[in-house]
Amino acid sequence: MSNEELTALIQRAQEHGFSRRQLLKLFAAGGVGALLAACERPPGPDATTLSVELPWVKDPRPFVQHPTNLETRLELLDGVITPNELFFVRNHAPTPRLDASQYVVRITGDAVEREVELTLAELERLPSESVVAYLECAGNWRGFWLTETGRVASGGQWARGGVGCAEWSGPTLASVLALAGVRDTAVDVDVIGLDDGAFSRAMPIDRALDPTTLVATRMNGEPLPADHGYPARTVVPGWVGSTSVKWIGEIRVTSEKMWSKNNTTSYVLIGDDWPAAEYAPADGGPITTGVVKSALALPRPARLDTGSHTLFGFAYSPQGPVTRVQWSADGGGSWQEARILDPVLPHAWQRFAFEWDAQQGRHTLLTRATDTGGNVQPEEARFNEKGYLLNIVLPHEVVVS
Repeated sequence: MSNEELTALIQRAQEHGFSRRQLLKLFAAGGVGALLAACERPPGPDATTLSVELPWVKDPRPFVQHPTNLETRLELLDGVITPNELFFVRNHAPTPRLDASQYVVRITGDAVEREVELTLAELERLPSESVVAYLECAGNWRGFWLTETGRVASGGQWARGGVGCAEWSGPTLASVLALAGVRDTAVDVDVIGLDDGAFSRAMPIDRALDPTTLVATRMNGEPLPADHGYPARTVVPGWVGSTSVKWIGEIRVTSEKMWSKNNTTSYVLIGDDWPAAEYAPADGGPITTGVVKSALALPRPARLDTGSHTLFGFAYSPQGPVTRVQWSADGGGSWQEARILDPVLPHAWQRFAFEWDAQQGRHTLLTRATDTGGNVQPEEARFNEKGYLLNIVLPHEVVVS
C-alpha cells in the first residue's frame, strides 16, 4: 500500500469517528487490515477493546501488510520449508471461516459420468500423496516495475515476499475426479472457491490429472490453516499461485474451454508483445507456469557491519530445480558462484549461500539463477500492464558501516 493510499484509509477511518489514538493502536495490532475493518464498524471507547475481524486468521504482524494480502519477509526464513505462520497470504477476499463438519466439495460438469459430493472425511480417506513445492503469486515483484524499469504496473505492489515453500499432502486431484468418472471429452477443470466472489481458475485436463496436482488437506504436516485453504485446496506445482485455488467448493469438469475473468482479463499478459487479437476472447497471453528467480534473504535495504558475512537467499523455477546461482558485487562486471544448499527437491525452491567481505559504504548486490532447463534470469523484461512474472536480475542495496 502506498503512502497516499494509507493516508486516504486513515482519513476514511477518522470520518467513521475513530480518534488518532485509536487508529494508532489498531494499526499496531493489525496493520492495514485492522484499518480496513475499522471503516466498516463504529468506534468503541478504546481501540484495544474493539472486536475487529481482520481479513486473515493468522497473526499479521510478522508480514508486510496489504489490504487483503500478507507478504513474507524473506529475512525471517532459514530453511527450505516456510513455516505456516510465516507463509504469505494472497486473498481476493477476506479468509472465510468454514465449519469442517458442514464442508462438502462437489464434482460437477458435462465431462463427468456422475456428480459427486465429498465431505472432508471422505477426502481424507483417499490415498494421500505429498509434494514439497513452492507457490508464488503471479504478481510477486510487481512493485519493482516502477523502481527498476520506470513503468507502473497495475495491481497490488508486491515486493519479493509473495512466495513460500511447504510440504502439501492430500489425495491427487486425479483420484478425486476418478470418483465422478472423467469422460474422454474432458477439456478443462475449473476449481471454484468458497470465498466471497467464488474465486476460480481453470486448468487443462492434462494438468489436472498430473500426479503432482493435489487436493491438499494438510500443510507441513498440519491441517490446512484457514488462510491457506482449510478444509481443502488444490496445489499445482510450477504453475502460478492463483491456479492453486483455496477453500474448494466445486470442481467442474467441462468438455469445452472454460473462460472467466481469471483467464481473460486477469492472469493474462497484456501489452504490445501479446496482441489481443491472437488470444481472443482473452485480452492477452495466458499465464500458466512461473519463471526462474532468485532473491536475497535480507531486508531492503540491508544494513550490515563491516567484515565477512555468509549471505543466504532463495532461488526457484517451475522447470525444475535451480542448478546454478551466481552473485555479483560490482554491478554485474564479474560473477561468482554461490553454493546451492541441500536438500534439492524437484518442485521446491533452493536455498543458496555465499561469503562476502563487506567493506564500509553503499553496495549493490546482484544474484541470478539458472534452472535445469538452462533458463537464466534476464537483465531486461517485456512489460505487461498488470506486471506479472517479473524476474529480472534484481539489485539489492546493502549499507555497510
